[in-house]
Amino acid sequence: MAWFKDAEHFKSVCGYEINGGWYPRVTQILSIKAKPALEFFLKEVGSYAAADEIKTKSAEEGTLVHETIQKLAVGEEIAIPKEVQPAAAAFVEFQKKNQIFFHPEYVESRIWSNLHRYAGTVDALATIGGKFGVLDIKTSTGFYPEYNLQTAAYVLALQELDLKRALKLPGEIATRWILRVDQQRQCLRCGASLREKGGRNKVRQAKSGNGTEHCGSSHEDHYWGPVEGIVEMRESPYYFKDIKAFLAAKTLWEWENDYWLKQVGYLR
Repeated sequence: MAWFKDAEHFKSVCGYEINGGWYPRVTQILSIKAKPALEFFLKEVGSYAAADEIKTKSAEEGTLVHETIQKLAVGEEIAIPKEVQPAAAAFVEFQKKNQIFFHPEYVESRIWSNLHRYAGTVDALATIGGKFGVLDIKTSTGFYPEYNLQTAAYVLALQELDLKRALKLPGEIATRWILRVDQQRQCLRCGASLREKGGRNKVRQAKSGNGTEHCGSSHEDHYWGPVEGIVEMRESPYYFKDIKAFLAAKTLWEWENDYWLKQVGYLR
């Protein structure tokens, strides 16, 4: 369990004040879920201090990509930071090719559930192929299961009549997408990839049969090409099981934080 100085500290870290009430955040609720990849990362790095430094720097870099993409998505003219230009260029091309319309009024939009009592911030609501839904932007190395739980929570809240009226939604939420935006270099000899993030060089070998025997496993063993942007999108239109799993995680999170939730009046 995380350490909190007092009830106000707990409230500020774990939730939002909305319409005179306090609601726990979706991302805090989902922190209860085990993350095997994170455990592997901690073992690989070797110390919590080193891992924390890498995570902090990675988060800053991810936030820069995230904010840049959100501005480009709604047609805002911005000076694109040099370090994220490959990702930005790849996104602009991807958005145009797939005809993704981001509703400007719902970018970084606060949502909440009066029925289930939680809140969150949606990256965007978008229309793609005539379907209106939740779109979440990630700057990770891949698609992870908790992303489905997060977007399912948003969909569930956005189906409530009170929230639909408060936000003046233009239609029913029909689906959800994860848009992954990243950058990497590729070895011009063997096809391995290099991801430079958080001050850490992560090399991923190419699949067997692509000449990987000609290069070693370290960063210096490869002949790296220029940084290239990567953009891919995954739709998950079926969310009933994910909603059940999110609500189960919420129950477990409430059990774990029972003391503080009683202190702030969320639980009786």
